[in-house]
Amino acid sequence: MQLSNRVLNRTLLARQHLLERSTLTTAEMCDHLVGLQAQDVPPPFIGLWSRITDFDAATVSNGLDDRSLVRITLMRGTIHLVTPPDALRIAPHIQPELEKVPFRQGFNYGAMVGLDPGEVRAHGEAALGDEPKSAADLRAEAALRYPDRDAGAVLQTWLYQLPVLQTPPRGRWGDNSRPVWSRVQPWLGAPLDPTYPVSELILRYLRAFGPATTMDMQAWSRLPAMKKAVADLGDRVRTYTDARGRTLYDAADLDLADPDLPAPVRLLGWYDNALLSHQDRARITGDDNPPTLRAFATNVSPILLDGFTAGVYKIFVKSGTARLRISPARPWTKTEATQVESEASALLAFLEADSVPVVEILEPGADLRP
Repeated sequence: MQLSNRVLNRTLLARQHLLERSTLTTAEMCDHLVGLQAQDVPPPFIGLWSRITDFDAATVSNGLDDRSLVRITLMRGTIHLVTPPDALRIAPHIQPELEKVPFRQGFNYGAMVGLDPGEVRAHGEAALGDEPKSAADLRAEAALRYPDRDAGAVLQTWLYQLPVLQTPPRGRWGDNSRPVWSRVQPWLGAPLDPTYPVSELILRYLRAFGPATTMDMQAWSRLPAMKKAVADLGDRVRTYTDARGRTLYDAADLDLADPDLPAPVRLLGWYDNALLSHQDRARITGDDNPPTLRAFATNVSPILLDGFTAGVYKIFVKSGTARLRISPARPWTKTEATQVESEASALLAFLEADSVPVVEILEPGADLRP
């Protein structure tokens, strides 16, 4: 069965809870999505607000404090907000790939070439110890242990080599302070679980992002052997094809979404997983020439209209005023502009409740900078 791009779009949005906000808890949503991209502090809050009815930001802050949520380096080598069970069972799959990075010639201009990886790792374990450490303290330790090397590169190597997570206060609502790092086991009081099958991880990916090709799975996870993982799932997956004849895999017990379902306006956070988790992003960008990922850096975020990216926005806060500036990718109808303005106003009320809100819809393609 061949699937149209619109079927893939509506199915993705339905599984991402972007067609209709959900009553799942914050932890349940994190589990369903296999984590939320959290390299910066605001995006997971925006992502959860866009997906959960009456989302309360305190649930993230409280979860980080009581350790029922954690910020940890996982898929694509980036920080994700996940529950402790996922931290413990996904990290063993990710770590081997991360540990290969620092001793390559291209890493920090070869800063670590010539050093023994085992020795570097042992020094990192000693430096981190069992208590959270700030990046500044760890950098100082790196300078003492390797005075002839770049301390920042040594620190970055330790953060690749060792299963680590970011502890509060960074990640709480409104707290963008510098990272404080801890080894996973001391913080969560449990060892990593290497028995979790990668095939189960991929099945969960399909439940949140499918149907998908093996290249999509690899783009999301940066793990090898996706074809084997799919084969291990046996009849728990079914196959389709897309318009280009590529094989799409999906969880066998899930239905596809109706392509005619209405899709409400959604303002995502920068680097939202819905945008990042496929090698071919046409199902959400709507064309074969999607904007580069760099277009969504520096707090620039996508706007979905009729389910597809149709513009970007950025928030500027100054002197008690929060300005949400919007640059459409194409001319919008009056109805579309009204719908975007309504959702943007609601997002501003959530993010900047103490500021005077201003929503500005600019000309198509306009520079977001004031």
